[in-house]
Amino acid sequence: MKFELTKKLLVIALAGLFSQFSLAQDDSDLKTIAGIVAGMNHFPSDADKATLMGIAENSERRGIQLIATAVSNIAHAANAEGKEAMSQVIAAAQAPANVKALAEVVLGFNHMASDDAKAVLAGL
Repeated sequence: MKFELTKKLLVIALAGLFSQFSLAQDDSDLKTIAGIVAGMNHFPSDADKATLMGIAENSERRGIQLIATAVSNIAHAANAEGKEAMSQVIAAAQAPANVKALAEVVLGFNHMASDDAKAVLAGL
Protein backbone atom coordinates (compact mmCIF):
# COMPACT_ATOMS: atom_id res chain seq x y z
CA MET A 1 0.00 0.00 0.00
CA LYS A 2 2.77 2.46 0.92
CA PHE A 3 4.68 1.50 -2.20
CA GLU A 4 1.67 2.31 -4.43
CA LEU A 5 1.24 5.71 -2.78
CA THR A 6 4.95 6.45 -3.11
CA LYS A 7 4.85 5.40 -6.76
CA LYS A 8 1.87 7.70 -7.46
CA LEU A 9 3.57 10.63 -5.74
CA LEU A 10 6.72 10.03 -7.77
CA VAL A 11 4.72 10.03 -11.00
CA ILE A 12 3.03 13.31 -10.03
CA ALA A 13 6.38 14.89 -9.13
CA LEU A 14 7.97 13.83 -12.41
CA ALA A 15 5.00 15.11 -14.39
CA GLY A 16 5.39 18.48 -12.68
CA LEU A 17 9.10 18.52 -13.40
CA PHE A 18 8.63 17.78 -17.09
CA SER A 19 5.84 20.32 -17.51
CA GLN A 20 8.08 22.95 -15.87
CA PHE A 21 10.85 21.99 -18.30
CA SER A 22 8.42 22.36 -21.19
CA LEU A 23 7.37 25.84 -20.06
CA ALA A 24 10.99 26.83 -19.56
CA GLN A 25 11.83 25.65 -23.06
CA ASP A 26 8.92 27.64 -24.49
CA ASP A 27 10.10 30.73 -22.59
CA SER A 28 13.49 30.16 -24.18
CA ASP A 29 11.77 29.81 -27.55
CA LEU A 30 9.89 33.06 -26.93
CA LYS A 31 13.15 34.85 -26.14
CA THR A 32 14.76 33.38 -29.25
CA ILE A 33 11.90 34.64 -31.43
CA ALA A 34 12.05 38.06 -29.73
CA GLY A 35 15.80 38.27 -30.43
CA ILE A 36 15.26 37.43 -34.08
CA VAL A 37 12.51 40.04 -34.45
CA ALA A 38 14.58 42.70 -32.66
CA GLY A 39 17.51 42.26 -35.05
CA MET A 40 15.56 41.62 -38.23
CA ASN A 41 15.50 43.97 -41.21
CA HIS A 42 12.76 43.31 -43.77
CA PHE A 43 12.84 39.49 -43.43
CA PRO A 44 14.54 36.74 -41.40
CA SER A 45 17.82 35.24 -42.58
CA ASP A 46 17.92 31.64 -43.78
CA ALA A 47 19.48 30.62 -40.44
CA ASP A 48 16.74 32.49 -38.55
CA LYS A 49 14.06 30.81 -40.69
CA ALA A 50 15.52 27.41 -39.84
CA THR A 51 15.50 28.29 -36.13
CA LEU A 52 11.94 29.58 -36.32
CA MET A 53 10.68 26.50 -38.15
CA GLY A 54 12.34 24.30 -35.55
CA ILE A 55 10.49 26.19 -32.84
CA ALA A 56 7.20 25.99 -34.80
CA GLU A 57 7.57 22.23 -35.16
CA ASN A 58 8.74 21.46 -31.61
CA SER A 59 6.99 23.87 -29.26
CA GLU A 60 4.14 22.45 -27.23
CA ARG A 61 2.38 25.82 -27.04
CA ARG A 62 0.20 26.78 -29.99
CA GLY A 63 0.79 30.52 -29.58
CA ILE A 64 4.56 30.06 -29.83
CA GLN A 65 4.08 27.87 -32.91
CA LEU A 66 1.91 30.52 -34.58
CA ILE A 67 4.30 33.35 -33.79
CA ALA A 68 7.36 31.44 -35.02
CA THR A 69 5.58 30.61 -38.28
CA ALA A 70 4.40 34.19 -38.77
CA VAL A 71 7.91 35.58 -38.19
CA SER A 72 9.47 33.05 -40.57
CA ASN A 73 7.11 34.30 -43.30
CA ILE A 74 7.72 38.02 -42.79
CA ALA A 75 8.71 39.89 -45.94
CA HIS A 76 8.77 43.56 -44.86
CA ALA A 77 5.66 42.84 -42.75
CA ALA A 78 3.63 39.83 -41.66
CA ASN A 79 1.55 38.32 -44.46
CA ALA A 80 -2.24 38.05 -44.23
CA GLU A 81 -2.10 34.59 -42.61
CA GLY A 82 0.47 35.81 -40.10
CA LYS A 83 -1.59 38.86 -39.22
CA GLU A 84 -4.68 36.71 -38.72
CA ALA A 85 -2.73 34.27 -36.54
CA MET A 86 -1.31 37.13 -34.44
CA SER A 87 -4.82 38.53 -33.97
CA GLN A 88 -5.96 35.10 -32.76
CA VAL A 89 -3.07 34.87 -30.28
CA ILE A 90 -3.78 38.37 -28.96
CA ALA A 91 -7.50 37.54 -28.56
CA ALA A 92 -6.88 34.17 -26.85
CA ALA A 93 -7.91 34.41 -23.20
CA GLN A 94 -5.50 31.64 -22.15
CA ALA A 95 -2.42 33.17 -23.85
CA PRO A 96 0.12 34.57 -21.37
CA ALA A 97 0.87 38.30 -21.44
CA ASN A 98 4.41 37.83 -22.79
CA VAL A 99 3.12 35.74 -25.72
CA LYS A 100 0.47 38.36 -26.49
CA ALA A 101 3.08 41.13 -26.32
CA LEU A 102 5.28 39.31 -28.83
CA ALA A 103 2.29 38.72 -31.12
CA GLU A 104 1.48 42.46 -31.00
CA VAL A 105 5.05 43.32 -32.02
CA VAL A 106 4.92 40.84 -34.92
CA LEU A 107 1.52 42.19 -35.99
CA GLY A 108 2.93 45.75 -36.09
CA PHE A 109 6.27 44.83 -37.71
CA ASN A 110 7.00 47.07 -40.71
CA HIS A 111 10.47 46.59 -42.28
CA MET A 112 12.03 46.49 -38.81
CA ALA A 113 11.01 46.64 -35.17
CA SER A 114 10.32 50.16 -33.93
CA ASP A 115 12.15 51.51 -30.90
CA ASP A 116 9.02 50.90 -28.80
CA ALA A 117 8.79 47.34 -30.12
CA LYS A 118 12.48 46.77 -29.35
CA ALA A 119 11.83 47.89 -25.76
CA VAL A 120 8.98 45.38 -25.48
CA LEU A 121 11.15 42.64 -27.00
CA ALA A 122 14.00 43.38 -24.59
CA GLY A 123 11.58 42.92 -21.67
CA LEU A 124 10.45 39.47 -22.75
